[in-house]
Amino acid sequence: MSKLSLTGVERFFREDQIIVSKTDLQGRISYANDVFLHIADYTEREVLGQPHNLIRHPDMPRCVFKLLWDTVTAGQEIFAYVVNRTKHGDHYWVLAHVTPTRLQDGTIGGFHSCRRVPSRRAVEKISGLYRTLRGIEEASESRKDGQALAVEALERHLKGLGQRYDQFMFSLIEGK
Repeated sequence: MSKLSLTGVERFFREDQIIVSKTDLQGRISYANDVFLHIADYTEREVLGQPHNLIRHPDMPRCVFKLLWDTVTAGQEIFAYVVNRTKHGDHYWVLAHVTPTRLQDGTIGGFHSCRRVPSRRAVEKISGLYRTLRGIEEASESRKDGQALAVEALERHLKGLGQRYDQFMFSLIEGK
């Protein structure tokens, strides 16, 4: 799906609903609950085995996904605000809580994500930062260099706030 096929229509789900998905170590979807399927406009058959970035919205900064992926593959949990896209080009915001799934021997066997309805205030605050980060990523001739520059910009932003990423996410969750 190209950026031209985005509708600009925001979709919502209820506060009592949780979007749940599980992936393997390569990020391929192994489970998606009914809320996920409904909001994203996919059938279970269409998503199982597909890379989770199937729902990646082009306005979502790659540097945030890098941070997310680096964190969970290191065995840590992470919270992040994410804008996703539906099969038909609509978009929806989530507060994602992503955790590694441990096997009996303690190794990571995959990943589990629960997504909740984010506060509108948090979405408004994070949207501006994400636009800035995407602008940095897109201004570079190299995708890899653009992502690295956006990571540096995010780190400078956090340093200016005197917060780590997790503290920044919690400040948005708490509405501070």
